[in-house]
Amino acid sequence: MPIKKKIVSAETETNKKNTANDNSADLKEIRCIAEAMLDKKANFVCSLDLRESGASICEYFVICNADSTTQVTAIADNVEEMMLEKCGRKVTRMQGKENAFWIIMDYGYIVVHIFQTEYRQFYRLEDLWADAEKTTYQD
Repeated sequence: MPIKKKIVSAETETNKKNTANDNSADLKEIRCIAEAMLDKKANFVCSLDLRESGASICEYFVICNADSTTQVTAIADNVEEMMLEKCGRKVTRMQGKENAFWIIMDYGYIVVHIFQTEYRQFYRLEDLWADAEKTTYQD
């Protein structure tokens, strides 16, 4: 039995190290997304850490808004370009680009929401996920 306990402890310690490394990679990608948004003058850029909620389909939301559909599209294009260039990550799925009222970009454990301002005010994702840890980003 003592051998089994040592193996379990070693696995737990390895998992803790991997989680710490994954978290720094997560933060790098979130910062990359936020910078890409701010580069195109996005408003009220924030991320929500959904890992503790237990009911989420992803680990993080990154959210912003812009006043025009042209700017919403430009932000989405810049996020896509910067994530590929700086992090080597392609967007898995993207929806909403045809009307650019609300573009959703799926990066697996990170989901990006780029709203036209009135739609962000209407859907209020931050209020729906009020228990999530929120980080705001500014120039």
